Amino acid sequence: MNRHLTLPSALLALTFFAGCATSPESKFYTLSPVEVAGQAAPANPVSISIAIDPVTVPELVDRPQIVSRLDANRVSIDEFARWAEPLKSQISRVLAADLAQRIPGAIVSSYPQRVDDNAYRVSVDVQSFDSSVGGITMLAVIWSVRPPKRGEALSGRTVVYEPVSGPGYDAMVAAHSRALASVAGDIAVATRSAMQR
Repeated sequence: MNRHLTLPSALLALTFFAGCATSPESKFYTLSPVEVAGQAAPANPVSISIAIDPVTVPELVDRPQIVSRLDANRVSIDEFARWAEPLKSQISRVLAADLAQRIPGAIVSSYPQRVDDNAYRVSVDVQSFDSSVGGITMLAVIWSVRPPKRGEALSGRTVVYEPVSGPGYDAMVAAHSRALASVAGDIAVATRSAMQR
């Protein structure tokens, strides 16, 4: 009889303690544009439209959780460190803001947008988006800039290794933001070159 009394008591105690245990609170992160320091407003700002087409990212990182690379064959997917919006949307938004700084006067929009035939179209294919907490982030992007009226596209590939300036996800996300600013710089150079053709 004692067995029957202790088993329900033990189950009740386990249920009570399980209810008291709490899981860690999720934290949400966003990429952000990097302000260009010391850039004076040009005397004659350009007046062009630039539209960023839908961005593609590797399936490995196309998820709400932040994925960190542990070594060549292992990654960590953190359930409690998450992107506040889809990564491809953030990359598009941040590139648009970075480009607008680098080409003053340009009207830059990201997908989904309404664009006329006079816009420069930018395509972005992110091949690698490697994160390392406390190490180095790596970003590899194939991009192209197509002038209005289906002109000949200028294409390039940008690979950026950006050191993470401190521990934790805040520093890692900031490193990715700086890497995206480097990509935007290369796209801005190609856009200016296309404008002079």
